[in-house]
Order: sequence, then structure tokens, then C-alpha cells
Amino acid sequence: MELFGDLEAEVMDRMWARVEPATVRDVLEGLRQVRPLAYTTVMTVMDRLFQKGWLTRERVGRGYVYATTLSRSEYTARQLSEVLSSTDNRGMALLHFVRSMDPAEVEALSDALRWRAQEKGAD
Repeated sequence: MELFGDLEAEVMDRMWARVEPATVRDVLEGLRQVRPLAYTTVMTVMDRLFQKGWLTRERVGRGYVYATTLSRSEYTARQLSEVLSSTDNRGMALLHFVRSMDPAEVEALSDALRWRAQEKGAD
């Protein structure tokens, strides 16, 4: 499972928080509110995220505009799936996970399972 480094995670957090695609400068301005960073540092991180497939980019003028390839929830779901695939007993792992959930999370999971059952019934 690929986890983001600290700065990669900060960049992805900024990208996921956006509605529109972003330039390096857009992301840099948000990050500078937290800590000082050089433009080239953020540019390098965003290029690496593009090379790894986490961001797409489109040339606009002399620079690029970046967008995420997955939403934050899709990324989280992928992580959960990868964690579950590493166990020898997915059922027990899921049982332990569900036991740790609060009632609102259990209700959200129940809703998702009902939706999935309806989706499968439509196939």
C-alpha cells in the first residue's frame, strides 16, 4: 500500500479540498499559510504525484493545471481494500472493524450495504 510522505499528504489534502484544478502556485499559497516552502519544492512534489498517478495535469500556457485522479473517499476505500487483502481472514478483520465503529458509522455502513445490494439487483 502506497502511503503519502508528509508533504505529499499536505499537497493532496489541498487538492482534495479544491473544487477546481490547481496550479503549483495555488497549492503553494495554501501551504505557505502553514509553513514556508519554495515554489520548486511544491512543483517537484506535484510532479512526483503526477508520475505516481495520483494527479493529472494539463498544460496551460507555460505551466500545468493539476487535478486529483481519485477523490479522498475513493483513496480511503482503496487503502481499506489493500489492508483487507493482506489478512488471511477478511471476515474476522471486518467483524473486528465493525465492532470498533460508532452507531453513526454502523448506520452509514448499513446504508452502503443496502445500496450495494440494490445495485447488484439491477445488474
